[in-house]
Amino acid sequence: MAIIGNIIKGVIEARDALSKATSPVEEQKKVLIELLGQAKDTQFGKQYDFATILKSDDPQKTFAEAVPYHDYNKITDEWWNKTIEGKPDITWPGSPDFFALSSGTTGKNPKRIPVTKDMLDSITRAGRHQVFAMSNFDMPADFFEKEIMMLGSSTNLQERGGKKEGEISGISASNIPFWFKKYYKPGDEIAKIDDWDERVLSIAKNAKNWDIGALSGIPSWMELMLKKVIDYHNVDNIHEIWPNLQAYTSGGVAFDPYEKSFNALLDHPIQIIDTYLASEGFFACQNRPGTSAMKLITDNGIYFEFVPFEPEYVNQDGSLTDNAPSITLEDVEKDKDYVLIISTVSGAWRYIIGDTIAFTDVKRAEIKITGRTKFFLNTVGSQLSLNKLNDAVKHLEKELNIKVPEYTLCAKRFDDGFYHSWYLGSDKSLDEEKTATVLDNYLKEANKNYKVARSKALEGVKVNFVPQQIFTDWNGANKKKGGQVKMERVMGEDRFKEWEDFISKQS
Repeated sequence: MAIIGNIIKGVIEARDALSKATSPVEEQKKVLIELLGQAKDTQFGKQYDFATILKSDDPQKTFAEAVPYHDYNKITDEWWNKTIEGKPDITWPGSPDFFALSSGTTGKNPKRIPVTKDMLDSITRAGRHQVFAMSNFDMPADFFEKEIMMLGSSTNLQERGGKKEGEISGISASNIPFWFKKYYKPGDEIAKIDDWDERVLSIAKNAKNWDIGALSGIPSWMELMLKKVIDYHNVDNIHEIWPNLQAYTSGGVAFDPYEKSFNALLDHPIQIIDTYLASEGFFACQNRPGTSAMKLITDNGIYFEFVPFEPEYVNQDGSLTDNAPSITLEDVEKDKDYVLIISTVSGAWRYIIGDTIAFTDVKRAEIKITGRTKFFLNTVGSQLSLNKLNDAVKHLEKELNIKVPEYTLCAKRFDDGFYHSWYLGSDKSLDEEKTATVLDNYLKEANKNYKVARSKALEGVKVNFVPQQIFTDWNGANKKKGGQVKMERVMGEDRFKEWEDFISKQS
Protein backbone atom coordinates (compact mmCIF):
# COMPACT_ATOMS: atom_id res chain seq x y z
CA MET A 1 0.00 0.00 0.00
CA ALA A 2 1.26 3.46 -0.93
CA ILE A 3 1.21 4.90 2.60
CA ILE A 4 3.21 8.05 1.87
CA GLY A 5 1.38 8.52 -1.42
CA ASN A 6 -1.98 8.32 0.34
CA ILE A 7 -0.84 10.92 2.88
CA ILE A 8 0.38 13.30 0.16
CA LYS A 9 -2.76 12.79 -1.89
CA GLY A 10 -4.91 13.35 1.19
CA VAL A 11 -3.14 16.60 2.02
CA ILE A 12 -3.58 17.83 -1.55
CA GLU A 13 -7.26 16.93 -1.65
CA ALA A 14 -7.89 18.48 1.81
CA ARG A 15 -6.21 21.70 0.75
CA ASP A 16 -8.27 21.77 -2.44
CA ALA A 17 -11.48 21.22 -0.49
CA LEU A 18 -10.67 24.03 1.95
CA SER A 19 -9.51 26.56 -0.66
CA LYS A 20 -11.87 29.45 -1.21
CA ALA A 21 -13.11 30.63 -4.58
CA THR A 22 -11.10 33.62 -5.77
CA SER A 23 -11.53 36.29 -8.41
CA PRO A 24 -8.65 36.43 -10.92
CA VAL A 25 -9.62 40.02 -11.76
CA GLU A 26 -9.37 41.15 -8.14
CA GLU A 27 -6.15 39.17 -7.63
CA GLN A 28 -4.59 41.01 -10.57
CA LYS A 29 -5.55 44.41 -9.16
CA LYS A 30 -3.88 43.44 -5.88
CA VAL A 31 -0.75 42.15 -7.63
CA LEU A 32 -0.29 45.44 -9.50
CA ILE A 33 -0.57 47.43 -6.26
CA GLU A 34 1.99 45.15 -4.61
CA LEU A 35 4.41 45.47 -7.54
CA LEU A 36 4.12 49.26 -7.63
CA GLY A 37 4.53 49.49 -3.86
CA GLN A 38 7.67 47.33 -3.82
CA ALA A 39 9.30 49.14 -6.75
CA LYS A 40 8.28 52.77 -6.09
CA ASP A 41 11.73 53.70 -4.75
CA THR A 42 13.70 52.10 -7.57
CA GLN A 43 15.09 54.24 -10.38
CA PHE A 44 12.34 52.97 -12.67
CA GLY A 45 9.65 53.59 -10.05
CA LYS A 46 10.80 57.16 -9.54
CA GLN A 47 11.07 57.81 -13.29
CA TYR A 48 7.45 56.78 -13.85
CA ASP A 49 6.18 58.08 -10.49
CA PHE A 50 4.79 54.85 -9.08
CA ALA A 51 3.94 56.70 -5.85
CA THR A 52 1.42 58.86 -7.71
CA ILE A 53 0.03 55.87 -9.65
CA LEU A 54 -0.66 54.17 -6.32
CA LYS A 55 -2.80 57.14 -5.24
CA SER A 56 -4.85 57.06 -8.44
CA ASP A 57 -8.53 56.11 -8.41
CA ASP A 58 -7.76 53.60 -11.18
CA PRO A 59 -4.13 52.40 -10.83
CA GLN A 60 -4.48 49.93 -13.73
CA LYS A 61 -5.49 52.64 -16.19
CA THR A 62 -2.98 55.18 -14.86
CA PHE A 63 -0.18 52.60 -14.98
CA ALA A 64 -0.96 51.79 -18.63
CA GLU A 65 -1.01 55.48 -19.54
CA ALA A 66 2.21 56.34 -17.69
CA VAL A 67 4.53 53.44 -18.54
CA PRO A 68 5.45 52.57 -22.16
CA TYR A 69 5.74 49.07 -23.58
CA HIS A 70 9.19 47.52 -23.38
CA ASP A 71 10.69 44.77 -25.47
CA TYR A 72 13.97 43.21 -24.38
CA ASN A 73 16.17 45.64 -26.32
CA LYS A 74 14.40 48.73 -24.99
CA ILE A 75 14.35 47.74 -21.32
CA THR A 76 17.95 46.49 -21.51
CA ASP A 77 19.33 49.58 -23.22
CA GLU A 78 17.54 51.94 -20.85
CA TRP A 79 17.55 49.96 -17.58
CA TRP A 80 18.75 46.35 -17.35
CA ASN A 81 22.26 47.12 -18.58
CA LYS A 82 22.74 48.91 -15.25
CA THR A 83 21.42 45.84 -13.43
CA ILE A 84 23.77 43.60 -15.43
CA GLU A 85 26.65 45.89 -14.39
CA GLY A 86 25.73 45.18 -10.77
CA LYS A 87 23.99 48.42 -9.84
CA PRO A 88 21.13 47.90 -7.32
CA ASP A 89 17.59 49.25 -7.24
CA ILE A 90 17.22 49.82 -10.98
CA THR A 91 13.87 48.23 -11.91
CA TRP A 92 13.46 46.11 -8.75
CA PRO A 93 14.76 46.53 -5.20
CA GLY A 94 18.24 45.15 -4.65
CA SER A 95 20.28 43.21 -7.17
CA PRO A 96 19.43 39.77 -8.64
CA ASP A 97 21.70 36.78 -7.98
CA PHE A 98 20.80 35.11 -11.29
CA PHE A 99 20.33 35.97 -14.95
CA ALA A 100 18.32 33.72 -17.25
CA LEU A 101 19.97 33.32 -20.64
CA SER A 102 17.53 33.17 -23.48
CA SER A 103 18.89 32.97 -27.02
CA GLY A 104 15.44 33.07 -28.59
CA THR A 105 15.30 31.50 -32.03
CA THR A 106 18.05 33.20 -33.98
CA GLY A 107 21.19 31.87 -32.33
CA LYS A 108 22.58 35.38 -31.82
CA ASN A 109 23.82 36.92 -28.58
CA PRO A 110 21.78 35.61 -25.64
CA LYS A 111 19.41 37.81 -23.71
CA ARG A 112 20.16 38.25 -20.01
CA ILE A 113 16.94 38.44 -18.03
CA PRO A 114 17.14 39.25 -14.29
CA VAL A 115 15.92 36.50 -11.96
CA THR A 116 15.39 37.86 -8.47
CA LYS A 117 14.81 35.92 -5.26
CA ASP A 118 11.21 37.11 -5.45
CA MET A 119 10.93 35.51 -8.90
CA LEU A 120 12.43 32.22 -7.68
CA ASP A 121 9.86 32.25 -4.87
CA SER A 122 7.14 32.95 -7.44
CA ILE A 123 8.26 29.99 -9.58
CA THR A 124 8.32 27.73 -6.51
CA ARG A 125 4.79 28.80 -5.53
CA ALA A 126 3.60 28.18 -9.09
CA GLY A 127 5.10 24.70 -8.92
CA ARG A 128 3.19 24.03 -5.70
CA HIS A 129 0.05 25.36 -7.36
CA GLN A 130 0.54 22.77 -10.10
CA VAL A 131 1.09 19.95 -7.60
CA PHE A 132 -2.05 20.89 -5.67
CA ALA A 133 -4.01 20.94 -8.93
CA MET A 134 -3.21 17.22 -9.32
CA SER A 135 -6.16 16.53 -7.00
CA ASN A 136 -8.38 17.31 -10.00
CA PHE A 137 -6.79 14.62 -12.18
CA ASP A 138 -7.67 11.63 -9.97
CA MET A 139 -4.15 10.22 -9.96
CA PRO A 140 -3.66 7.04 -7.85
CA ALA A 141 -1.94 7.37 -4.49
CA ASP A 142 1.22 5.55 -5.61
CA PHE A 143 1.78 8.24 -8.27
CA PHE A 144 2.81 10.64 -5.49
CA GLU A 145 5.65 8.32 -4.48
CA LYS A 146 7.24 8.07 -7.92
CA GLU A 147 10.17 10.04 -9.26
CA ILE A 148 9.98 12.93 -11.72
CA MET A 149 12.26 13.27 -14.73
CA MET A 150 12.84 17.01 -15.27
CA LEU A 151 14.61 17.45 -18.59
CA GLY A 152 15.89 21.00 -18.66
CA SER A 153 19.12 22.84 -19.27
CA SER A 154 22.35 22.16 -17.45
CA THR A 155 22.38 23.19 -13.79
CA ASN A 156 26.10 23.95 -14.11
CA LEU A 157 25.53 27.69 -14.03
CA GLN A 158 28.24 30.07 -15.20
CA GLU A 159 29.73 32.83 -13.06
CA ARG A 160 29.77 36.33 -14.56
CA GLY A 161 30.44 39.45 -12.57
CA GLY A 162 29.62 37.68 -9.32
CA LYS A 163 26.25 36.49 -10.65
CA LYS A 164 25.17 33.08 -11.93
CA GLU A 165 23.83 32.63 -15.44
CA GLY A 166 22.00 29.82 -17.23
CA GLU A 167 18.69 28.96 -18.83
CA ILE A 168 15.67 29.29 -16.55
CA SER A 169 15.12 25.53 -16.31
CA GLY A 170 18.71 25.11 -15.10
CA ILE A 171 18.35 27.95 -12.60
CA SER A 172 15.08 26.51 -11.30
CA ALA A 173 16.51 22.98 -11.01
CA SER A 174 19.58 24.27 -9.17
CA ASN A 175 17.25 25.85 -6.59
CA ILE A 176 15.01 22.83 -5.99
CA PRO A 177 13.89 22.58 -2.34
CA PHE A 178 15.79 19.95 -0.35
CA TRP A 179 12.65 17.91 0.35
CA PHE A 180 12.03 17.49 -3.39
CA LYS A 181 15.49 16.16 -4.27
CA LYS A 182 14.58 12.53 -3.50
CA TYR A 183 11.96 12.68 -6.25
CA TYR A 184 14.03 14.68 -8.76
CA LYS A 185 15.76 12.93 -11.64
CA PRO A 186 18.21 12.78 -13.35
CA GLY A 187 19.75 14.12 -10.14
CA ASP A 188 22.35 16.81 -9.49
CA GLU A 189 25.37 15.04 -10.97
CA ILE A 190 23.84 14.27 -14.38
CA ALA A 191 21.94 17.57 -14.51
CA LYS A 192 25.25 19.46 -14.34
CA ILE A 193 26.57 17.89 -17.57
CA ASP A 194 26.78 20.70 -20.12
CA ASP A 195 26.91 18.60 -23.28
CA TRP A 196 23.36 17.61 -24.24
CA ASP A 197 24.27 14.31 -25.94
CA GLU A 198 26.46 13.24 -23.03
CA ARG A 199 23.72 14.13 -20.54
CA VAL A 200 21.09 12.15 -22.44
CA LEU A 201 23.43 9.15 -22.74
CA SER A 202 23.93 9.25 -18.96
CA ILE A 203 20.16 9.31 -18.48
CA ALA A 204 19.81 6.28 -20.77
CA LYS A 205 22.48 4.34 -18.88
CA ASN A 206 20.79 5.00 -15.53
CA ALA A 207 17.16 4.78 -16.66
CA LYS A 208 16.46 1.31 -15.26
CA ASN A 209 17.57 2.45 -11.78
CA TRP A 210 14.70 4.94 -11.55
CA ASP A 211 10.97 4.55 -11.03
CA ILE A 212 9.73 7.48 -13.10
CA GLY A 213 6.09 8.46 -12.69
CA ALA A 214 6.14 11.82 -14.47
CA LEU A 215 8.11 13.70 -17.11
CA SER A 216 8.64 17.44 -17.44
CA GLY A 217 10.24 19.34 -20.32
CA ILE A 218 9.89 20.74 -23.84
CA PRO A 219 8.32 18.13 -26.19
CA SER A 220 10.96 18.06 -28.94
CA TRP A 221 13.84 17.37 -26.55
CA MET A 222 11.77 15.04 -24.39
CA GLU A 223 11.08 12.91 -27.47
CA LEU A 224 14.78 12.71 -28.30
CA MET A 225 15.61 11.65 -24.75
CA LEU A 226 12.90 8.98 -24.71
CA LYS A 227 14.07 7.63 -28.07
CA LYS A 228 17.62 7.42 -26.74
CA VAL A 229 16.49 5.45 -23.67
CA ILE A 230 14.36 3.13 -25.82
CA ASP A 231 17.18 2.51 -28.32
CA TYR A 232 19.85 2.07 -25.63
CA HIS A 233 17.86 -0.69 -23.92
CA ASN A 234 16.54 -2.13 -27.19
CA VAL A 235 12.87 -2.04 -26.15
CA ASP A 236 9.70 -1.12 -28.02
CA ASN A 237 8.45 1.72 -25.83
CA ILE A 238 9.32 3.73 -22.74
CA HIS A 239 6.83 1.90 -20.51
CA GLU A 240 9.07 -1.16 -20.71
CA ILE A 241 11.67 0.88 -18.82
CA TRP A 242 9.35 3.04 -16.70
CA PRO A 243 6.12 1.00 -16.26
CA ASN A 244 4.70 3.49 -13.74
CA LEU A 245 4.98 6.51 -16.03
CA GLN A 246 1.57 8.20 -15.81
CA ALA A 247 1.95 11.92 -16.59
CA TYR A 248 3.87 14.34 -18.75
CA THR A 249 4.10 18.05 -18.01
CA SER A 250 4.74 19.80 -21.29
CA GLY A 251 5.63 23.46 -21.44
CA GLY A 252 6.55 26.54 -23.40
CA VAL A 253 5.18 25.40 -26.76
CA ALA A 254 1.95 23.91 -28.05
CA PHE A 255 1.94 20.13 -27.56
CA ASP A 256 -0.39 19.40 -30.50
CA PRO A 257 2.31 19.09 -33.21
CA TYR A 258 4.12 16.50 -31.08
CA GLU A 259 1.12 14.50 -29.91
CA LYS A 260 1.27 11.76 -32.55
CA SER A 261 5.04 11.20 -32.47
CA PHE A 262 5.11 11.40 -28.64
CA ASN A 263 2.34 8.84 -28.19
CA ALA A 264 4.20 6.47 -30.52
CA LEU A 265 6.87 6.16 -27.81
CA LEU A 266 4.37 4.94 -25.20
CA ASP A 267 2.66 1.61 -24.56
CA HIS A 268 -0.53 3.37 -23.46
CA PRO A 269 -1.74 6.98 -23.13
CA ILE A 270 -0.65 9.07 -20.15
CA GLN A 271 -2.00 12.29 -18.67
CA ILE A 272 -0.68 15.33 -20.55
CA ILE A 273 -0.54 18.50 -18.44
CA ASP A 274 0.42 21.79 -20.10
CA THR A 275 2.38 24.50 -18.32
CA TYR A 276 3.61 27.94 -19.31
CA LEU A 277 7.10 28.57 -17.93
CA ALA A 278 9.28 31.13 -19.70
CA SER A 279 12.58 32.82 -18.88
CA GLU A 280 10.55 35.71 -17.45
CA GLY A 281 8.37 33.65 -15.09
CA PHE A 282 5.87 30.84 -14.53
CA PHE A 283 2.62 32.18 -15.96
CA ALA A 284 0.04 29.41 -16.13
CA CYS A 285 -0.63 25.70 -15.77
CA GLN A 286 -3.40 23.29 -16.60
CA ASN A 287 -5.37 22.59 -13.43
CA ARG A 288 -8.20 20.33 -14.57
CA PRO A 289 -8.76 17.44 -17.00
CA GLY A 290 -10.94 17.62 -20.08
CA THR A 291 -9.09 20.59 -21.53
CA SER A 292 -5.59 21.47 -22.65
CA ALA A 293 -6.10 25.08 -21.57
CA MET A 294 -4.01 26.54 -18.75
CA LYS A 295 -5.15 28.76 -15.89
CA LEU A 296 -3.25 32.03 -15.52
CA ILE A 297 -1.67 32.21 -12.07
CA THR A 298 -3.04 35.60 -11.14
CA ASP A 299 -1.91 35.96 -7.50
CA ASN A 300 1.79 35.30 -7.81
CA GLY A 301 3.85 38.41 -8.51
CA ILE A 302 3.04 38.76 -12.21
CA TYR A 303 0.62 41.33 -13.63
CA PHE A 304 -0.82 40.65 -17.08
CA GLU A 305 -2.05 42.97 -19.79
CA PHE A 306 -3.29 42.06 -23.26
CA VAL A 307 -2.95 43.79 -26.63
CA PRO A 308 -5.35 42.64 -29.39
CA PHE A 309 -3.29 40.71 -31.94
CA GLU A 310 -4.25 42.75 -34.99
CA PRO A 311 -1.99 43.58 -37.95
CA GLU A 312 -2.33 47.32 -37.33
CA TYR A 313 -0.85 46.92 -33.82
CA VAL A 314 2.02 44.51 -34.56
CA ASN A 315 5.09 45.38 -36.61
CA GLN A 316 6.78 42.85 -38.89
CA ASP A 317 9.55 42.27 -36.31
CA GLY A 318 7.02 41.37 -33.61
CA SER A 319 7.15 44.70 -31.76
CA LEU A 320 4.06 46.76 -31.01
CA THR A 321 3.06 50.05 -32.58
CA ASP A 322 2.97 53.12 -30.34
CA ASN A 323 -0.82 53.29 -30.52
CA ALA A 324 -1.45 49.63 -29.64
CA PRO A 325 -4.13 49.55 -26.90
CA SER A 326 -3.88 47.27 -23.89
CA ILE A 327 -6.71 45.83 -21.82
CA THR A 328 -6.83 44.15 -18.43
CA LEU A 329 -8.10 40.71 -17.48
CA GLU A 330 -11.48 42.25 -16.72
CA ASP A 331 -12.12 43.12 -20.38
CA VAL A 332 -10.71 40.20 -22.39
CA GLU A 333 -12.88 38.23 -24.80
CA LYS A 334 -13.00 34.51 -25.46
CA ASP A 335 -11.24 33.06 -28.53
CA LYS A 336 -9.52 36.32 -29.45
CA ASP A 337 -5.74 36.42 -29.91
CA TYR A 338 -3.78 38.79 -27.66
CA VAL A 339 -0.15 39.77 -27.34
CA LEU A 340 0.84 39.03 -23.75
CA ILE A 341 2.30 41.91 -21.70
CA ILE A 342 3.81 41.28 -18.25
CA SER A 343 5.08 43.23 -15.25
CA THR A 344 6.93 41.10 -12.69
CA VAL A 345 8.82 40.76 -9.42
CA SER A 346 12.01 40.59 -11.49
CA GLY A 347 11.57 44.18 -12.64
CA ALA A 348 10.08 43.64 -16.08
CA TRP A 349 7.60 46.45 -16.74
CA ARG A 350 4.94 46.28 -19.46
CA TYR A 351 7.24 43.77 -21.08
CA ILE A 352 6.41 42.23 -24.47
CA ILE A 353 7.28 38.58 -23.98
CA GLY A 354 6.65 37.80 -27.65
CA ASP A 355 3.90 35.22 -27.15
CA THR A 356 0.28 35.39 -28.27
CA ILE A 357 -2.48 33.77 -26.25
CA ALA A 358 -6.24 33.32 -26.43
CA PHE A 359 -8.77 32.81 -23.64
CA THR A 360 -10.73 29.58 -23.76
CA ASP A 361 -12.63 30.40 -20.55
CA VAL A 362 -12.68 34.03 -19.40
CA LYS A 363 -14.24 33.41 -15.98
CA ARG A 364 -11.63 30.79 -15.10
CA ALA A 365 -8.84 32.87 -16.72
CA GLU A 366 -7.86 29.85 -18.80
CA ILE A 367 -5.72 30.35 -21.87
CA LYS A 368 -3.89 28.58 -24.63
CA ILE A 369 -0.67 29.72 -26.31
CA THR A 370 -1.50 30.54 -29.92
CA GLY A 371 1.91 31.54 -31.22
CA ARG A 372 4.72 34.05 -31.33
CA THR A 373 4.47 37.59 -32.62
CA LYS A 374 7.56 36.90 -34.74
CA PHE A 375 6.08 33.66 -36.09
CA PHE A 376 3.05 35.46 -37.52
CA LEU A 377 2.97 34.89 -41.27
CA ASN A 378 1.24 37.88 -42.81
CA THR A 379 3.11 38.30 -46.09
CA VAL A 380 0.64 39.20 -48.84
CA GLY A 381 -2.16 39.26 -46.25
CA SER A 382 -2.39 35.55 -45.42
CA GLN A 383 -2.58 36.27 -41.63
CA LEU A 384 -1.54 32.84 -40.35
CA SER A 385 -0.74 32.61 -36.65
CA LEU A 386 1.21 29.70 -35.18
CA ASN A 387 -1.85 27.85 -33.92
CA LYS A 388 -3.32 27.91 -37.43
CA LEU A 389 -0.10 26.49 -38.84
CA ASN A 390 -0.10 23.79 -36.13
CA ASP A 391 -3.70 22.92 -36.99
CA ALA A 392 -2.71 22.53 -40.65
CA VAL A 393 0.15 20.15 -39.77
CA LYS A 394 -2.12 18.13 -37.49
CA HIS A 395 -4.61 17.79 -40.36
CA LEU A 396 -1.76 16.69 -42.62
CA GLU A 397 -0.70 13.99 -40.14
CA LYS A 398 -4.21 12.60 -40.02
CA GLU A 399 -4.87 12.84 -43.75
CA LEU A 400 -1.58 11.25 -44.87
CA ASN A 401 -0.89 9.02 -41.84
CA ILE A 402 2.50 10.54 -41.03
CA LYS A 403 4.22 12.09 -38.01
CA VAL A 404 5.52 15.66 -38.40
CA PRO A 405 6.76 16.89 -34.99
CA GLU A 406 8.93 19.62 -36.51
CA TYR A 407 8.46 22.03 -39.38
CA THR A 408 9.42 25.48 -40.56
CA LEU A 409 8.31 27.72 -43.42
CA CYS A 410 8.83 31.04 -45.13
CA ALA A 411 6.82 33.27 -47.45
CA LYS A 412 9.44 33.13 -50.19
CA ARG A 413 9.56 34.87 -53.54
CA PHE A 414 10.21 32.53 -56.47
CA ASP A 415 10.47 33.49 -60.15
CA ASP A 416 6.72 33.24 -60.58
CA GLY A 417 5.71 34.95 -57.32
CA PHE A 418 5.27 34.34 -53.58
CA TYR A 419 4.82 30.84 -52.18
CA HIS A 420 4.65 29.49 -48.66
CA SER A 421 7.69 27.21 -48.70
CA TRP A 422 7.41 24.47 -46.07
CA TYR A 423 10.02 22.06 -44.73
CA LEU A 424 8.42 19.13 -42.93
CA GLY A 425 10.45 16.97 -40.55
CA SER A 426 9.40 13.39 -41.16
CA ASP A 427 11.23 10.10 -41.59
CA LYS A 428 8.47 9.03 -43.98
CA SER A 429 8.83 10.88 -47.28
CA LEU A 430 5.72 11.31 -49.40
CA ASP A 431 4.77 12.92 -52.68
CA GLU A 432 5.63 16.58 -52.08
CA GLU A 433 3.20 17.99 -54.65
CA LYS A 434 0.30 15.99 -53.18
CA THR A 435 1.28 17.12 -49.67
CA ALA A 436 1.38 20.74 -50.82
CA THR A 437 -2.12 20.39 -52.27
CA VAL A 438 -3.47 18.94 -49.00
CA LEU A 439 -1.92 21.80 -47.00
CA ASP A 440 -3.13 24.45 -49.42
CA ASN A 441 -6.69 23.13 -49.55
CA TYR A 442 -6.91 22.89 -45.75
CA LEU A 443 -5.65 26.43 -45.22
CA LYS A 444 -8.06 27.84 -47.82
CA GLU A 445 -10.93 26.02 -46.12
CA ALA A 446 -9.96 26.98 -42.57
CA ASN A 447 -8.79 30.59 -42.98
CA LYS A 448 -10.58 33.22 -45.03
CA ASN A 449 -7.59 35.60 -45.09
CA TYR A 450 -5.39 32.88 -46.54
CA LYS A 451 -8.05 32.11 -49.16
CA VAL A 452 -8.20 35.77 -50.17
CA ALA A 453 -4.38 35.94 -50.35
CA ARG A 454 -4.41 32.86 -52.60
CA SER A 455 -6.73 34.65 -55.01
CA LYS A 456 -4.27 37.55 -55.21
CA ALA A 457 -0.49 37.61 -54.67
CA LEU A 458 0.09 34.23 -52.98
CA GLU A 459 0.72 31.62 -55.68
CA GLY A 460 0.49 28.53 -53.48
CA VAL A 461 2.43 26.08 -51.31
CA LYS A 462 5.73 24.27 -51.86
CA VAL A 463 6.72 21.33 -49.65
CA ASN A 464 10.05 19.65 -48.92
CA PHE A 465 10.45 16.62 -46.68
CA VAL A 466 13.64 16.37 -44.59
CA PRO A 467 14.63 13.88 -41.85
CA GLN A 468 13.60 14.90 -38.34
CA GLN A 469 17.27 14.83 -37.32
CA ILE A 470 17.92 17.87 -39.55
CA PHE A 471 16.01 20.09 -37.10
CA THR A 472 18.06 18.82 -34.15
CA ASP A 473 21.30 19.32 -36.09
CA TRP A 474 20.23 22.86 -37.06
CA ASN A 475 19.66 23.77 -33.42
CA GLY A 476 22.99 22.19 -32.49
CA ALA A 477 24.80 24.14 -35.20
CA ASN A 478 23.30 27.31 -33.75
CA LYS A 479 24.61 26.34 -30.27
CA LYS A 480 21.08 25.77 -29.06
CA LYS A 481 20.76 22.06 -28.35
CA GLY A 482 18.48 20.91 -25.55
CA GLY A 483 16.99 22.74 -22.59
CA GLN A 484 14.58 25.54 -23.41
CA VAL A 485 15.30 25.55 -27.15
CA LYS A 486 12.33 25.96 -29.48
CA MET A 487 12.47 25.57 -33.24
CA GLU A 488 11.52 28.68 -35.18
CA ARG A 489 8.37 27.88 -37.13
CA VAL A 490 8.33 30.94 -39.41
CA MET A 491 11.49 32.48 -40.86
CA GLY A 492 12.27 35.63 -42.77
CA GLU A 493 13.90 35.22 -46.17
CA ASP A 494 17.46 35.87 -44.95
CA ARG A 495 17.16 33.34 -42.14
CA PHE A 496 15.43 30.89 -44.47
CA LYS A 497 18.37 31.11 -46.88
CA GLU A 498 20.69 30.12 -44.00
CA TRP A 499 18.37 27.19 -43.30
CA GLU A 500 18.33 26.03 -46.92
CA ASP A 501 22.12 26.42 -47.19
CA PHE A 502 22.45 24.29 -44.06
CA ILE A 503 20.22 21.58 -45.54
CA SER A 504 22.16 21.52 -48.80
CA LYS A 505 25.39 20.87 -46.88
CA GLN A 506 23.82 17.92 -45.05
CA SER A 507 22.99 16.04 -48.23
